[in-house]
Amino acid sequence: MKKIALSLAVFLLPIAAYAAEPDASRFQLERIGDHFVRLDRQTGAMSLCEEKDGSLVCRMAADERAAYEDELDRLSRRVTALENKSIVNKALPSDAEIDRSIRIMERWMRSFMGIVREFQSEDQRNTLPQKT
Repeated sequence: MKKIALSLAVFLLPIAAYAAEPDASRFQLERIGDHFVRLDRQTGAMSLCEEKDGSLVCRMAADERAAYEDELDRLSRRVTALENKSIVNKALPSDAEIDRSIRIMERWMRSFMGIVREFQSEDQRNTLPQKT
């Protein structure tokens, strides 16, 4: 069993690595003096990048950062409103609502039991009397 799991993992590892790789054509880099501007072709977002210790470090532009934070604030308010709404909806039903629900269930059960009795009487009419 371990051999099957190991061979499956070896087979799926390259697929997972390929799926985790970002799309190479998604970003476009343009050099401007000592810095780079990175354009995300999918979202249109632009970032300012600079080379530090052999790595390219990118930051959002100031206006994009403000838009990003505004969106986070909006989503945070929405989550809070939804959480508050769900707390309100968890209130217990009133006695009148419970009584109404019970009346509906009782009416349904009486109707259902009437159908059952009809089938039982129909079965009794269709059976031949047993003579021994």
